[in-house]
Amino acid sequence: MISGGFSAALDKLAPEYSDSHGDTLKIVHGPSMGRSPQAIPNRLARGEKADVVIMVGYALDGLIKQGKIMPGTRTELADSRIGAVVRAGDTKPDIASVEALRQTLLNAKSVAWSDSASGRYVQDTLLNQLGVKQALSQRGQMVERVPVASQVASGKYQIGFQQVSELLPVKGVTFIGKIPESVQKVTRFAGAVPANAEHADEAKALLRYLASKEVQSQVRSTGLDSVPAT
Repeated sequence: MISGGFSAALDKLAPEYSDSHGDTLKIVHGPSMGRSPQAIPNRLARGEKADVVIMVGYALDGLIKQGKIMPGTRTELADSRIGAVVRAGDTKPDIASVEALRQTLLNAKSVAWSDSASGRYVQDTLLNQLGVKQALSQRGQMVERVPVASQVASGKYQIGFQQVSELLPVKGVTFIGKIPESVQKVTRFAGAVPANAEHADEAKALLRYLASKEVQSQVRSTGLDSVPAT
């Protein structure tokens, strides 16, 4: 089971892993949190089984506290940052500085953000920090269950914000860039083995592979950042 931010990286690495290890990967997608029946915590609560979960780190911490995760299997995989897109062909607005980002939001006809970790940060923290939440009360919207970039590509919203790795795979949009680091929200993605995993050894091998130095260039190519060395 995997949430959106690391999905593009896993999709890129899965064929190579299957060829080299002889394991077949069945990938099931779902949010790291929330009320959706597809959310990973809700799937596990219903008794659905998985050999690996890959999700937002703090949501994984919740599963660890609940005893849903095999002790000692949490593996740090990547850091994810928030970026923005506009519809392909539209002029790219400036978001390189905090003030430029603020002005872009104030000038936008419509703005969308995701219903996952990045979107909740945009809605609950970033808009307040920039002093634009009230101004966007009628022009900003949290998009549920579908990629934000797909809604921008369709013309429904002028600009959209989500994890960079979830924006880049969508056609019909132009990637503007990441939001400034001083107002950035870095989200750690981590994997672990559920306590009821049926193939725990194979699961641990997959996590070691996904965290290995050998695959980091491919992980970064999907818009993620490698975990800083400790």
